[in-house]
Amino acid sequence: MPNKQFGLSEIMLAGFMLASSCSLAIAQTAAEPIWPTKQWQTSTPEEQGMDSAALAKLVAFGATRSFDSLLLVRHGRIVLDAYYAPYTADIPHAINSSTKAVIGTLVGMVHKDGLLDDLGHPALDFFGDRSIANVDDRKKAITIQNLLDMTSGLEWDEGFEGGTEQSIRDLGRSPDWVKFILDRPMAHAPGEAFYYNSGNPHLLSAVITKLTGSSAQDYASAKLFGPLGITSFAWRRDPQGLSTGGFGLAMYPRDMAKIGYLYLRNGNWEDKQLLRPDWIDKVNHDSVNMNATFDPSLRYSNFFWAIPDKHVYMTVGYHCQVIMVLPEVDVVAVMTARDFCPFGKMADFISGAVKSDTALPADAVGASVLANTIDVAAREKRTEVGATPDIAAAISGKIYKFPDNGLDIKSLSLTLADPNPGYELEVDTHNPVKPSAKFRGPIGLDGLYRKGEAAETGVRAVKGTWLDRHTFAIDVQYLGAGEQRKWTLSFTDGKVNFRGKDRQGREISIDGEAGG
Repeated sequence: MPNKQFGLSEIMLAGFMLASSCSLAIAQTAAEPIWPTKQWQTSTPEEQGMDSAALAKLVAFGATRSFDSLLLVRHGRIVLDAYYAPYTADIPHAINSSTKAVIGTLVGMVHKDGLLDDLGHPALDFFGDRSIANVDDRKKAITIQNLLDMTSGLEWDEGFEGGTEQSIRDLGRSPDWVKFILDRPMAHAPGEAFYYNSGNPHLLSAVITKLTGSSAQDYASAKLFGPLGITSFAWRRDPQGLSTGGFGLAMYPRDMAKIGYLYLRNGNWEDKQLLRPDWIDKVNHDSVNMNATFDPSLRYSNFFWAIPDKHVYMTVGYHCQVIMVLPEVDVVAVMTARDFCPFGKMADFISGAVKSDTALPADAVGASVLANTIDVAAREKRTEVGATPDIAAAISGKIYKFPDNGLDIKSLSLTLADPNPGYELEVDTHNPVKPSAKFRGPIGLDGLYRKGEAAETGVRAVKGTWLDRHTFAIDVQYLGAGEQRKWTLSFTDGKVNFRGKDRQGREISIDGEAGG
């Protein structure tokens, strides 16, 4: 090929044409949905019109809120996939109350497919084979839509905006969850008031089973998870074998993003309409006032939360297990965490990182900052370790037993004077079928967590340190369960004082004795 000299103007024109063609290609790709059924495609943020430096700040913010993972999808491609040590991408994560949105999605699917005739169908019609307590005209008027909107009117205490979570505790102790929920008296007429109630989605799990002849889990495997390419998950069941409706589903963050992407694509997946467009529209324009004093901007419908002013809707699970959909900027975000997070601030962070509908120029500096921030998040930091006192040998191997308490701790044994330090913990499950459960595993005494074997509730990672000659601090992370516990144990003369916080953040102090 003969050599040719190009002038500056020709070089600039060629560069402009190349940049234009790249932007056009990306714009066309964004207009033609990419389906991550087999696997997600990945991209740099700039290729999808997002700012790497801004995303680095978002990753750093996640570290301050005890995040386990943070994932962003734009134009159908993953542009951010971060994991915070000691959690790792190969551990499924409990999505807690985001399970409700999956149950709601299945209700939308049985409605679309004609198995459910009307969302206004009276709910009690599906339980005609049961004897139900406290039936009155108000209870007879509860509809499927009321259950979906948390406006059933059933009397319930789940700790939402205060309370004691007594109903959810009693539900866990009940031998028949559906009966327990149906028998509740009415506090309001259906549709009159919002109140957060995990019993509502569990009734819908039972309705799905009645309509389909299979559990919600099996129906999801065939009709929802299967088409989306979600093959690995875990789902708890109630004493009758029903898939739990209000919580209990564990998934990988990348699969959580597929649920959000289905909604972002208006219920369509690979040219199959899995959900009706009006179902998506209702979720996108959630209209039920949550009466949430902590954030009056929140709205609710079909088990989705929304912030209308920010054009965002999301699934929400306890301790920030969130699938956030931002339709106006074509983004799905997934967060898993061990603490609560500010939804509005997260939405602002994410939308603020969107700079263009098409590609931005490559940003080597920003990309380097983002990569380094993700790497720092993924590496565990060693904490300080106190000197081991003589008492460690004296308490090692002893079993300390505790009376009933707000931490549900029944007994604890520590092995601290051993080359392989460890613990054995017995907890009260409040389950009449299996009233207690025992857990054992290693404990790190060098400032780093030690991971135990995978269990139904996640992977326990534990470390401990001596604060003084009689006081030992334990840090427990339930990896994948979105929970972290920090306990302080003070030992004196065969006794121990055990201090920690319950789920509501209240300080609990209990005294135990060595029992052999």
